[in-house]
Amino acid sequence: MKIMKFGGTSVGKPQRMYDVARLITKDSEPKIVVLSAVSGTTNSLVEIANLLAAQKREEAKEKIDVLEAKYQEFIKELVQKEDAYAQAKAIIQEHFEFLNIILKISYSEALSKDILAQGELISTKLFSVYLGEQGIDHMLLPALNFMSIDENDEPQVAAISEKLKAQVAQNSSKNLFITQGYICRNAKGEVDNLKRGGSDYSASLIAAAINASVCEIWTDIDGMHNNDPRVVNKTQPIEQLSFDEAAELAYFGAKILHPASIWPAQQYNVPVKLLNTMEPEAKGTTITSEAASKGVKAVAAKDGITAVNIKSSRMLLAYGFLRKVFEIFEKYRTPIDMITTSEVAVSVTIDTDAALPSIRKELEALGSVDTENDMTIVSIVGNEIAHNTETLQDVFNSLTGVDVRMISYGGSPHNISILVPAAQKKEVLQKINSGVFKL
Repeated sequence: MKIMKFGGTSVGKPQRMYDVARLITKDSEPKIVVLSAVSGTTNSLVEIANLLAAQKREEAKEKIDVLEAKYQEFIKELVQKEDAYAQAKAIIQEHFEFLNIILKISYSEALSKDILAQGELISTKLFSVYLGEQGIDHMLLPALNFMSIDENDEPQVAAISEKLKAQVAQNSSKNLFITQGYICRNAKGEVDNLKRGGSDYSASLIAAAINASVCEIWTDIDGMHNNDPRVVNKTQPIEQLSFDEAAELAYFGAKILHPASIWPAQQYNVPVKLLNTMEPEAKGTTITSEAASKGVKAVAAKDGITAVNIKSSRMLLAYGFLRKVFEIFEKYRTPIDMITTSEVAVSVTIDTDAALPSIRKELEALGSVDTENDMTIVSIVGNEIAHNTETLQDVFNSLTGVDVRMISYGGSPHNISILVPAAQKKEVLQKINSGVFKL
C-alpha cells in the first residue's frame, strides 16, 4: 500500500482536484490519500480564531462569510450533477453552521483547534463527493478515528498503527482511502493538530503505521532543489537524498518538507518521494536510507533566528555550567539550534522568542546576557561533507565579505551551518551557489 499526500495548492482549485483524482487512479496499488485544506483556508481559520480570541466577533463573522462565499463558488465548478452538488452544498452548510455557532460561544484554546480542523474536513469531504460523482470507488477514513498524540504532543505510532490497520482490514474490499492531514486527537480526546505543515507529518506517520511501500509527498515544486529557487537563479532539483540529509535540510529551512516528517519514515524505512502535481512526469526527489553520493547536495536557510550570548568568568573550569544553561531553555520548552562555546562565553540560537524575557532573566543569574534578533541560519548539507577538505575550502571561500556571527561544524558529518544577519541571507545563498555548486 502506498501513501500519497497532496498539499493545499494541489487541491486549491477544482481543476487541481481533478488532477489529483487522475494521479491517484493511475495504478491499481492500494493507497491512502492524505489531503491538506484548500489553499488559503487554514490562514483564514487562524484569522477567525484570533479575532474570536480578541472578542472581535463582528470581524470574525465577516471573515467567515467571505470564506463561505469562496467555497460556494468552489463547489459550483467542482461538481456537475445535481445530487453531487446537493451533497457538496450540505457539507458547506454543515461546517459553516459550526463556524457561525462558535461566534456565540466563549473562546478557548480547545475551541481554536476545532476551528482549525475545519479546512481538512471540508477538503476531504468535497473531494470524496467529486470521486463519487466520477464513479471512483473509495472510502473516507476520518483521521480523528486513528491519529492521536500523547500529553507531550508526540504521536502514538503504535496506537495509530493498531487503529488504522483495523479500519483498513474492516474495509478490505476497498483499494482507495481518503483521509485528512494535520488533524488528530490529543491525550484528552479533544480535536488537536500536528501544527503547521503537519499534513506531511500525517502522511509519514500513516506510512510508518501501515508499513507502506512508499510515501509520496505531492506539492507544486519538482522535488527538493539544491538552493532556494525564490532567491537564487539556476537551482537544480536533487534526485536522491538520504534520510539524514533530508532531515537536516527540512529542519534548517527547506520549505518543501515538514521537519518532523522524516523521522517516522526513517524509523520504519519507508522511502519518501517528493513529486510535483503540476509536472507528474518529473523525477522529483527520492529519500531513502542511502545517500546517492558524497559532497554538498543543497543549501537551506532558516529565518527568524535569535542569538543569545551568555558571558561569565565563572565558566572558567566550572563543570555543570552548560547543564544550567540548557536546563533554563528546557524549562521554557525552547529548542536550541546552534551552540558555540569558549572559556568564558556560550552562544546559542533559538527560533522562537516567545519565552525570551523569562529565559534572559534566569540566564542573568549566570552572567551577562545579550541577544541579537533578525538572524538567519544558512545550512550547507551533504553526505559527509564535514570530512571533505575541498568542500570546506569551497564553503569558506564563498563567505568572503559575509558577517558570519557563528559557525556550527563537526556536530554532524552532513551539515555545516553559519549564522548571518537576515539582511545578508540572499547574498550568502547566491555566493554559495556560485562558489560551491559553480552555478
